[in-house]
Amino acid sequence: MEAPAAPHDPADTELTVTSPDQMRELGRRLAKLLRAGDLVMLTGELGAGKTTLSRGLGEGLGVRGAVTSPTFVIARVHPSLGGGPPLVHVDAYRLGGGLDEMEDLDLDVSLPESVIVVEWGEGKVEELTDDRLEVVIHRAVGDTTDEVRHVTLTGLGERWAAVDLSVLAA
Repeated sequence: MEAPAAPHDPADTELTVTSPDQMRELGRRLAKLLRAGDLVMLTGELGAGKTTLSRGLGEGLGVRGAVTSPTFVIARVHPSLGGGPPLVHVDAYRLGGGLDEMEDLDLDVSLPESVIVVEWGEGKVEELTDDRLEVVIHRAVGDTTDEVRHVTLTGLGERWAAVDLSVLAA
């Protein structure tokens, strides 16, 4: 006898994105769901589209400055142009020490009034807050000309319990 299927968690949403423009548009739409105090953790291999999604988030939040990969500066703050929360864009790729190195960035101080987006944050930022949005971007391995990405969004904690991420699939 088969075990009954687990109920679908409404905080999980899976999307297929077929171009960089669609990834940016996903970021713009996702930005409408974000507010000050939100932590968004982006996971995916090199070239998956994390920075492209972040660029869309910045556009959707209406922040100043081009959102580009902060790999060498680690973190970049983009102030709001319209009274919304600033975007703190972090690239934790070169940080190997987990939360200890992340603490040097004072993200816990910025979190209450900012939207913080962390690329390569898995295993490094989970202790900042129980409430976070995890975005995992999968792409075809080997064929680098394939623009198709499978994006899984998982809302964790009380903040995301009532947020219907499926509106992003519309």
